[in-house]
Amino acid sequence: MDRLPVHYIPHGGGPCFFMDWQPEGTWANMEYFLRQFPAGIKGDIRSIIVISAHWETATVSVTGNPSPGLIYDYNGFPPHTYDLKWPAPGHEGLASDIARRLRYGGVDCDIEPERGFDHGVFIPLLLSFPKADVPTVQLSLSSSLSPDLHIKIGRLIAPLRDQGVLIIGSGMSYHDVGALMGRRRATGSAAFDSWLCNAIQSPAEQRETLLRDWASAPHARDCHPREEHLLPLHVVVGAAGDEQGMVAYSDTVMGAKISAFRFG
Repeated sequence: MDRLPVHYIPHGGGPCFFMDWQPEGTWANMEYFLRQFPAGIKGDIRSIIVISAHWETATVSVTGNPSPGLIYDYNGFPPHTYDLKWPAPGHEGLASDIARRLRYGGVDCDIEPERGFDHGVFIPLLLSFPKADVPTVQLSLSSSLSPDLHIKIGRLIAPLRDQGVLIIGSGMSYHDVGALMGRRRATGSAAFDSWLCNAIQSPAEQRETLLRDWASAPHARDCHPREEHLLPLHVVVGAAGDEQGMVAYSDTVMGAKISAFRFG
């Protein structure tokens, strides 16, 4: 079986792709990317792991719900966006395998049998996998927000790529909500994006070193006042191993430079 690539993707703002009142074209390029990126994947996608910016736990956790519901964890949007459906099945066996791998590697992991998918999962995957027919689990971030721990988590789940498991980190490479909402200028987004793209395309050891110390990058804290939307990338980088990174998407959205990355 072909080893599947790993991806870090942007999930937009709330249910942005499913509203008709956004300024024309604001999310169009991102939507196109999300619809098209699975077409470039060679190999049989048997299941999906998503690490979303919108689930943090003190102990790393994975969804074990065989029929996950949706968590509409956004506020103030049109009523129809709370009726969106993405009925992908869960995968209890994969959840158990992930928990076992993490525990064996020294990372405590719980299985959450009731939790559904938050919007960092179902909003982008409603575009990327609209048939909702691929078994999917969600893996939480650690509330420690440790870059090194999240890289380690990626390394521990990396062998699943050889078993038809697609690993996706879902966040935003720029995430100052106030700037994206137009309340202030998106300070430093181009400088940070340039640093991040260069880091991702660096050799693996250098890449991991740079990502561990991401807060020292130009305008890092202007672009990420809190790092939860960047940390899914650290899991992806850990899962990538020695593979070359590439920029899969880049655009300016609401005044901010935003990118997506692929390995393998």
